[in-house]
Amino acid sequence: MSKHNNQNPNQEQTPEDANELIAQLQTKLDDIKASGKQPYPNTFKRMDYAQDLQTAFDGISKQEIEDKIANGEKTQVNVAGRVMLNRGAFIVIQDMTGRIQLYVARKQLDPETLATIKSLDLGDIVGVSGYIGRSGKGDLYVHIEALTLLTKALRPMPNKFHGLADVEARYRNRHLDLMTNETTRDTFVIRSQVISGIRKFMLNERFMEVETPMMHPIPGGAVARPFVTHHNALDMPLYLRIAPELYLKRLVVGGFEKVFEINRSFRNEGVSTRHNPEFTMIEFYQAYADYHDLMDLTERLFNELAMDILGTTELTYQGEAISLKAPFIRLSMSDAIAKYAENFDISRINDRDYLAEYASTTLKQQVKDVFGVGKLQTIIFEETAEHQLRQPTFITEYPAETSPLARRNDDNPEITDRFELFIGGRELANGFSELNDPADQAERFHDQVAEKDAGDDEAMHFDEEYIEALSYGLPPTAGEGIGIDRLVMLFTDSASIRDVILFPHMRRKFES
Repeated sequence: MSKHNNQNPNQEQTPEDANELIAQLQTKLDDIKASGKQPYPNTFKRMDYAQDLQTAFDGISKQEIEDKIANGEKTQVNVAGRVMLNRGAFIVIQDMTGRIQLYVARKQLDPETLATIKSLDLGDIVGVSGYIGRSGKGDLYVHIEALTLLTKALRPMPNKFHGLADVEARYRNRHLDLMTNETTRDTFVIRSQVISGIRKFMLNERFMEVETPMMHPIPGGAVARPFVTHHNALDMPLYLRIAPELYLKRLVVGGFEKVFEINRSFRNEGVSTRHNPEFTMIEFYQAYADYHDLMDLTERLFNELAMDILGTTELTYQGEAISLKAPFIRLSMSDAIAKYAENFDISRINDRDYLAEYASTTLKQQVKDVFGVGKLQTIIFEETAEHQLRQPTFITEYPAETSPLARRNDDNPEITDRFELFIGGRELANGFSELNDPADQAERFHDQVAEKDAGDDEAMHFDEEYIEALSYGLPPTAGEGIGIDRLVMLFTDSASIRDVILFPHMRRKFES
């Protein structure tokens, strides 16, 4: 057995130890090459997966399996995977579905195969042909008849008991994290299921999946700072999309009345447990619907995803019970402020001087002269109420000032037919009845440009092409965006968005 496999599992590995192990592994690879063998063969064909075999033989006893073997009815299998444990008589390998044991019957194996087995290190990848058996402890195994080394690991695996204890190391070395951390693997299996479940739900609702540009001549569709690049051939600036909204609504103008896009978007903002500059969301638009229809659809979507993936609508997130059972709470922004803002006089909800004083003095927020009533109301809501919205809650009636793409309410033009969905104190979705009046939209864009000129680098640009498209007629439409990363955080009980993104953005480890 190599020193690699004989390490003390509770002993910290020094850089000197690691370098010595790397040298030993390289020597083994050199020996394989010197013997004339192909060190990286690609001739083994896997036919079986670990978890499939565990499931197929669940409930079948050791005696039943041995009786079949005695009757000449061996279950022949071909498995492949990475060596995770080497216990002498038993080796444990791991494939994409899980783990299974290999039984080393030394007296029944040829010398070459035995020599290969003896030289194995944790992390090596092998292909095995054999038949199914069950140990005295009840563990399923593959009785080795032939074993091929497919890939020699040239670096030692992380400590099998501690794995990657350092959080930053887990993010930087996701390949090692996935090898050694079952929770991490489960998280990304659920992420995949969430995305495929959303797609299935939308298709069943007769939405059409589309793709729109990721590089935009004008950043639009959300209030955010964009990433800027340059197109050399056209000699023009381009912006990585902050949202696909304006392109998707142009498709609705064109007659695709129910569309969705599961997309990557980019916002040049800080990195936190809730934010990553590159993120995944779904945006969808439905003609002849309003924001009430989309709140209903969102409840159905979350309910169906939870039942299909988790088997329940009752979740625990960071120790807190969360119920995704419909109906969700629905509360206007002003009612939320009245409920959660301490010592706030709700009768003065539209008094700019009072709002500015409360925001600056009580909440210690910066207040600019350009901030209107709606902007100040939004600041107060975000600082006092947002983090207290633990159970699924739709906040409605957002101010028109902070909702440049949403339709004004017919009864009160100072607010819009808009909602945001909050769960566990964070926003997961944003939706509204779309503004389809081109004159009103142009005026809102002009207001945004004025805010940008006043120093707001997140305000929108004026998009003439979108105004022109609206002039051809956008039917009554509702649209919504849902943050998939944050939804996966909820479904996997993950504290940080980095836990649900395979390769989160980090500073470079090696500078050129």
